[in-house]
This record gives sequence, C-alpha cells and structure tokens, in this order.
Amino acid sequence: MYDTSDFRKGLRVEIDGQPFIIVENQFVKPGKGQAFCRVKLKHLLQGNVIDRTYKSGEKVAPADIVEKAMQFLYINDETYHFMDNSDFEQFELNKDQLGDNWKWVQEGMVVDVMIYKGTAVSITVPNFTALEITYCEPGVKGDTATNATKPATVETGAIVNVPLFVNQNEKIKIDTRTGEYVERVKA
Repeated sequence: MYDTSDFRKGLRVEIDGQPFIIVENQFVKPGKGQAFCRVKLKHLLQGNVIDRTYKSGEKVAPADIVEKAMQFLYINDETYHFMDNSDFEQFELNKDQLGDNWKWVQEGMVVDVMIYKGTAVSITVPNFTALEITYCEPGVKGDTATNATKPATVETGAIVNVPLFVNQNEKIKIDTRTGEYVERVKA
C-alpha cells in the first residue's frame, strides 16, 4: 500500500479496481486543520483525468502493472503491433492509447509496454530517437539573426521545429519527452 507521503508524479495506483497514474501531486498544509494532498490522476484505460483529495496518512493500493520491453512491428490502420522478443507474444494498441508517443515509434524500435491484468495499456518510448526528415522547406539565406526555426516532417509523420540549416533527407535526434530537436545525426 502507498501512503500519501509516497505520492509522486508517475506513480501507478489502483482506485476502485481501476488503474490510474499520478499526473500531478500537491501537498497542502493549511494553517488550521489536517494536511492533505491534491492529486490529479489519469485513468490508464480510458485516458480521462480526475481530481482527488487525500488526507495525510491515507493509503492507496498499487496498480498491478507490468512493464515489458517489446519491439514495434508495424501499423495496421490505427492499430500499432508490438512483440515480446522473449516469448513472441504480441500486443495491439490504438493511437489513442499511445498518446503523443505515436510520433516517435518507428519499425524495429524497442519500447516499454505497460500491461495491466494481461492487457496492453500504454507505452514508454526511449528519451531520444533519431528520425529522418521526409519534408521541410529550404532555409532562407541571411535569415539567421536569431534562433529561427522551421517545421519539418519526419518519417513517422510528426512535425518538429528544426533550425534553418537542417535539410530534407537528414537524420535528426529528437527528445521524445518534449518533442524538440536536439542535433543532427552524423552518418
């Protein structure tokens, strides 16, 4: 059981038999009365966010979630297919379950898949990935007085702001947590 002192962002808990992840936690110590925690929880199956208040010292059950490293195989319509390389078990997730992570998943990539009671719930991608730019406008010469950027479409279909000197068909390193350009990848 987790105590309110254990609450932190990313902690997975089970409330009323449903899995949630803590998105935001705020500890409040009023001048008068008992301390409490204001918590925002995201439902792992449905994706909706709820607000709850817990008195200091209350307990919450941990969610029965297993994380497995799996390889991304392919996309079929809006369904993403992943395989566990140890026992070749396959799981399917739709684009909604992936959240913004769909932007960074490429064929053959190994990701962590969260499994709740035998059902794949969501994924965690590596912090950095290298993707090829499939389309971007050429940079305008002389337009470099400031840190100017331009939109570029990468091989997964995501749009990333890149510096003007980056060109089409180049590989770039992207921080998947923020979706920002990091650097060009040397061939």
